[in-house]
Amino acid sequence: MKSWMSAAAALIVGLSATSASAQAGDAAKGERVFATQCKACHTLQMGGSTATGPNLYRLMARRSGTGAGYGYSEAMRRFAVEWNDQTLASYLRDPRADMPGTKMVFAGVKQPGQMADLIAYLKEATR
Repeated sequence: MKSWMSAAAALIVGLSATSASAQAGDAAKGERVFATQCKACHTLQMGGSTATGPNLYRLMARRSGTGAGYGYSEAMRRFAVEWNDQTLASYLRDPRADMPGTKMVFAGVKQPGQMADLIAYLKEATR
C-alpha cells in the first residue's frame, strides 16, 4: 500500500511540474507561432516598420494604443490595458471579443500551448 501511495504522489508531482512547464512556454516554439500567425503584420525590432499592424518592440508593460508610428483604433487607445502575460493572452485568444472595436483582424490563438509559447517568445524578442 505504501509503495502505491508513493507512486501516486510521484505521479502527481510529475504532472504538476509538466503543467507548470507547459504554462511557462517555449520561446523557440513561440518563434514558429509568431512566424506563421503574426509576422505578416508585425515587426519586433527597435525601429521596425509599422504597416498592417504596429511594431511590437518593447510590448510588455506598454499600454495598449501607445506605440509610436501606428494609427491605433479608438478602442485600443480607450481600453488602455498594460500588456503582460494575462492581458496579452486574453487579447490574443480572441481580439475582437476581448476588445470590441479593435482593428486587428485575427481569429486568435486557440491552442493554450501555442499561446504560452508565443508569449514566452514575445517577452524575449521584444525587450
